[in-house]
Amino acid sequence: MKNGKVKNIKTELLSDNWYTLNKITFDYQKEDGSWETQIREAYDRGNGAAILLYNPKKGNVVLTRQFRMPTYVNGNEQGMMIEVCAGLLDGNHPEDCINKEVEEETGYKVENVIKVFESYMSPGSVTEILHFFIGEYAEDMKISEGGGAEDESENIEVLELDFKKALEMIQTGEIRDAKTIMLLQYAQINKLMGV
Repeated sequence: MKNGKVKNIKTELLSDNWYTLNKITFDYQKEDGSWETQIREAYDRGNGAAILLYNPKKGNVVLTRQFRMPTYVNGNEQGMMIEVCAGLLDGNHPEDCINKEVEEETGYKVENVIKVFESYMSPGSVTEILHFFIGEYAEDMKISEGGGAEDESENIEVLELDFKKALEMIQTGEIRDAKTIMLLQYAQINKLMGV
C-alpha cells in the first residue's frame, strides 16, 4: 500500500557512471498535517545476496578477504575487508545468484542454500535489498580455488576460519562488514555450529 504522506515525486539523474545516483524531490506530510518539500539522494546499485558457508563438523566458516576502496578512503588504512561471500543479483533470482557467487568467489559448489532473511542495508541513501542465506559446505564440494570472476577484477582471498575465532574478530574489529556480522550472529543465535 502506497504511503499517502508522499506526493509530487520528481527524480533527477545525477550520475550513472558505475551505478545510478538520483536526486529525488518530493512533498512529505508532517504529523501536524502540513506539507514540506524534501530533497534526498538515492544510490541504486541493484539488489544483492550474501551467504554464510559453515561446516558444523569442523566448526569452521568460509569467508573472503578483498580490497574495498570506499573503506580505504574512510579510514581503513589497508582497505581490506573480511566478508561473507556476496554479489549483486544482476537480474537473477537470489538463490541462483548466491550459488553462482559461491562457486566464483570460494570455489565451493554447495547443494542446499537456505534463505534466512532480507534487509535494507543503508536505507538512508542506498536502495539495495540484500537477501541473506546460509549453506553447509564440506571438503568434497570444493571444485576450484575460487578468487572471484576473472572479468570482475575481484582478487578475492578465500579464508576458512574457526567459527569462534570469527566471532572474536568482530570484537577485535578485524571483521567490520555489516552483512558478515549479521550472518555470524545469526549462526550464533541459532546455534548452527552447536554452540
